Amino acid sequence: MFDSLFVTSTDDFGQKTVVNSFDEKTVIICISVALLLGILISIAYMYATPTYTKNFAATLALLPIIVQAVLVMVNGNVGTSVAVLGIFSLVRFRSVPGSSKEITAVFLTTAIGLAIGMGFIGYAVVLTVIVGIAFVLFAKIPLKEKVSDEKLLRITIAENLDYTEIFDDIFAKYLKTVTRQRVKTVNMGTMYDLQYIIVMKDVKDEKKMLDEIRCRNGNLTVACGKVPVNTETL
Repeated sequence: MFDSLFVTSTDDFGQKTVVNSFDEKTVIICISVALLLGILISIAYMYATPTYTKNFAATLALLPIIVQAVLVMVNGNVGTSVAVLGIFSLVRFRSVPGSSKEITAVFLTTAIGLAIGMGFIGYAVVLTVIVGIAFVLFAKIPLKEKVSDEKLLRITIAENLDYTEIFDDIFAKYLKTVTRQRVKTVNMGTMYDLQYIIVMKDVKDEKKMLDEIRCRNGNLTVACGKVPVNTETL
């Protein structure tokens, strides 16, 4: 079941390589299986991801064929094929950050393509079924994400104010912890944009704190909200 369809030979170093002597029937079987498994992965991804895109779903369906085709063309040399396909796989994420789910799906289709390209059809099928089921289960199991108490506080002040200690008394009154993340000049350098990561002692006092800050900074912009988290990262 887990034997390769292709004829293998052993070099002087004991490494097995695929001999480029497989027939058309074997190639058609590999391409057909790669397409079928790619479609199954694509379906599993679409089922687990309501916000999927049509282009990415099609990519998942076709990627195993491309991977196995490259592996066949390099005559079973895994090192060469992985180096080439690693570049191809990362093109998707050059400009737009990929989510952890997308990266997992891409690596899964790449692994299946590699397995089929080496002739291990049974292994590719088992891998697709097991990982596909686990993929769907993890996506559908109602796991609760950890909710952080941290908030991002942004305060704009005039350039003539000393931002180092101007709000210390207010912070001590309302905040459990406070960390200044960044100080940035805005409005052609006439103002400072202060950013803090804070944890409130009592969330009900948020408006009181913002009102006191507004009185201190001359009623300039004050914003308090969730800490921006890139939900598409690993």
